[in-house]
Order: sequence, then structure tokens, then C-alpha cells
Amino acid sequence: MKIRPLQDRILIKRLDRENTSPGGIVIPDTAAEKPIMGEVVAAGAGKRLDNGEVRKLAVNVGDRVLFGKFSGTEVKLDDVEYLVMREDDIMGIIEN
Repeated sequence: MKIRPLQDRILIKRLDRENTSPGGIVIPDTAAEKPIMGEVVAAGAGKRLDNGEVRKLAVNVGDRVLFGKFSGTEVKLDDVEYLVMREDDIMGIIEN
């Protein structure tokens, strides 16, 4: 199944969480927090401005992004969990 976000919405797949702490302690899944980083899987056309023009999104498919802990709406498609959120909910793009 495919999904195409509308307007300034973005479909994000969370990146895998770390299973060990910096000190080497293994963290069980029940105690681990959900990751706040993800990869953009799909993006809408852009945000419609008051004058009718469409402003292109700053993120592209494949970008790794940082977002708030409680941002977006969780959606499950083909047994894979995604987040759908607006571009405003993204705090930044992670560059290597």
C-alpha cells in the first residue's frame, strides 16, 4: 500500500532505537524511549500560502530529521509503523 501526504504533511519512519546506554548497559524494549529521529519516506507538495501560491517543503525524501517526542500521528501500513506530521513539527535535518 502506498500513501501520498497532502499539502505540508510528511510521512516519516522512525530510526531504530539504541539498545545499549553509553556506558554499555543493555536497555530492554519496555524501558527504552521512542526515537526522535527518522527518515522521510514521502512528502506532500508544499504549504499553500494566503496568496494561493504553494511553498515547496524544506525536506526531501530520504532526509534524516529530528522531531519532537510527541509529534505527529502514528500510522501502521503493511505492518510498518510510520509518523505523519506537518513540516512545522520537524526541528531540523540531520546532516552527515
